[in-house]
Amino acid sequence: MIRVFPIAAIAAILAIGLFPGLLGPSSYAPAPYCGPTASFQPTFALGDSQIVFLAESLSTDDAERIGRLEVGLDALRRRLAIPGFSAAIVENQRVIWARGFGCADIASGTPATPHTPYHLASLTKPFGSTILLSLVEEGLVDLDDPISDYGINVDSPGTIRVKHLLSHTSEGTPGSHYRYHGDRFGLIDRVMESATGKTFQELLIEKILLPLDMQDTLPTPVGSEVDIYQRGEADPRFQDAWNRLAKPYWLVRGYGNVNHAYATYFGSAAGLISSVMDYAKFDATIDQHTFISEETQKMAWTPFVANNGRPLPYGYGWFIQERKGLQYIWHYGYWDCTSTLIVKVPERGLTFLIFANSDRLSSPFGLGAGKNVQRSPAARAFLEIFVESGK
Repeated sequence: MIRVFPIAAIAAILAIGLFPGLLGPSSYAPAPYCGPTASFQPTFALGDSQIVFLAESLSTDDAERIGRLEVGLDALRRRLAIPGFSAAIVENQRVIWARGFGCADIASGTPATPHTPYHLASLTKPFGSTILLSLVEEGLVDLDDPISDYGINVDSPGTIRVKHLLSHTSEGTPGSHYRYHGDRFGLIDRVMESATGKTFQELLIEKILLPLDMQDTLPTPVGSEVDIYQRGEADPRFQDAWNRLAKPYWLVRGYGNVNHAYATYFGSAAGLISSVMDYAKFDATIDQHTFISEETQKMAWTPFVANNGRPLPYGYGWFIQERKGLQYIWHYGYWDCTSTLIVKVPERGLTFLIFANSDRLSSPFGLGAGKNVQRSPAARAFLEIFVESGK
């Protein structure tokens, strides 16, 4: 996605000194590099470094695969002109590798690391789904309830039920077809608040963030909260992560990566901030069935069945894809200056995470159609090396 900036934005480019020295008007500045060396080096050549986490006792095969994946990811970052991203692999509920690539902040030269927080965009949805399904298990919500029972009124030719919001099937005749709609998904906030008397943010902090000690994670500040964070006066649990948040960038034709701004919204559809290491904590609890039962998790990972009996690409808060006898459970995020991805292969006990401070990890690839996670070159690299190579 190439943005055309208004005059004020071009003035900002000049003001921060990005205009001089960049490439010509029909080309892009190369992706910047920040790190302990002057160019990309594989993990096993770096030794002890803040940009890398590596588990002990890795197999020789895993070490070789990690090396190949790193080379591919760094080449992808440069090809897509992404300032920085962080990636991680979880195997059997343990992070075996995590690494930052490029810059969390171009101006300061701050490298991306495994603990760099990023805006997650729609990778917030699995958190929302998990909390709502926990309320289903508690008997406070029923997926077949009409949303009008929770004070939500939406014009529709049929009855919209809670399950339709969770599965992106609420448009047109409810349940008839899949159409990704973040705003409709976000209406589950009102379901949760009506059922519990607590906001989604309160439930998220209480049920997940605090129990998991997620120190790189916070809800996006909105309204007057932004000023509090900018003054450094927010809750210390969240202020530190906010201070370390990767800077947001847009790629502008002829000018390269330009510092811009993240969206200021928070809800179950989008707006959580986190690192790959913190998200890996949440991912492990999914597989441990910490917050919802194995049976409920399987339901969330089952394609929603349309009114005509046709399976759709989305379950409850997750995309589901079958390939070569394996189930791929995944989600992507895409918003202003951010793009994120999680891919799970439950039969192999594997999860891949990658978060970027530019929309370029998602914007060119049409992932919202839900048909094929391998449209993402990052997902394709991971799956080809770690899953489909015969491991």
